[in-house]
Amino acid sequence: MNSRIRRRFLCTAAALLAVSALPLSAHAQAAGHKPKVALVMKSLANEFFLTMENGAKDYQKHNAGEFDLITNGIKNETDTAAQIQIVEQMIVSKVDAIVLAPADSKALVPVVKKAVDAGIIVVNIDNRLDPDVLKSKNLNVPFVGPDNKKGARLVGDYLAKKLKSGDQVGIIEGVSTTTNAQQRTAGFKDAMDALGAKIVSTQSGEWEIDKGNAVASAMLNEYPELKALLCGNDNMAIGAVSAVRAAGKQGKVYVVGYDNIDAIKPMLKDGRVLATADQYAARQAVFGIDTALKAIKEHKKQADLSGVVETPVVLVTK
Repeated sequence: MNSRIRRRFLCTAAALLAVSALPLSAHAQAAGHKPKVALVMKSLANEFFLTMENGAKDYQKHNAGEFDLITNGIKNETDTAAQIQIVEQMIVSKVDAIVLAPADSKALVPVVKKAVDAGIIVVNIDNRLDPDVLKSKNLNVPFVGPDNKKGARLVGDYLAKKLKSGDQVGIIEGVSTTTNAQQRTAGFKDAMDALGAKIVSTQSGEWEIDKGNAVASAMLNEYPELKALLCGNDNMAIGAVSAVRAAGKQGKVYVVGYDNIDAIKPMLKDGRVLATADQYAARQAVFGIDTALKAIKEHKKQADLSGVVETPVVLVTK
């Protein structure tokens, strides 16, 4: 091999080695391929996440030339292991970005690190990953979503107008290990504390109708003077409405929720539910996807990403 050919061979080999070392998102750009984005959600049995999925699909449909989309979710809100498995599948599939609504704020962090180590851009939506656990793994993951505490405070303050100091209330929260459940409970508590209402019980309904119903029924039985049930999402509020009816206390116990799903709207209209909060599920997905695509387009690494993109949350009443 003469020196000229040898130099050409070494230059070509070096170039190929450099390309092979690029993160996956950069691979997509270098090869001129459309980025592949995976939207990984919680339970698709929850209307909120179906709305999120439909919004993402509609957005991709109108921007089909910009990116490809994969959507997936788990069956039950608490099936954290299944969601971890979905993320692992996306890593094997070599997607360029994962937009994640985690079922657990701490348990998903290790698989997020695995994705980041594989060169995949990760954006967190809906339920925030635990900042301390992320820090312990030296991870920067941007969060796109609402201020859940503020949203719950809006709902709680509206309920407070119907109550008086000393009234007994119960809080039915979501999965207790999730940041959004904790923040909504905190917002509800702030509103009730400001009024001087007595929070007699706080229990998890795990975001689900049946479990929300069981918790509400138990609270109504244990505390006959209960005046309101503050529910961390509308699924649990639907369960609480059924419990109130079964207890013969319609019109005597207020129910509030969070999410403004379609199924809750007739209940708002006829007064079975006093108020809820709309946190715009579809918009969260779109903002999350845009954040990921911007990072890919600008050839950013995960370490370069951080911060919060706060999405709207508004009070919804009759």
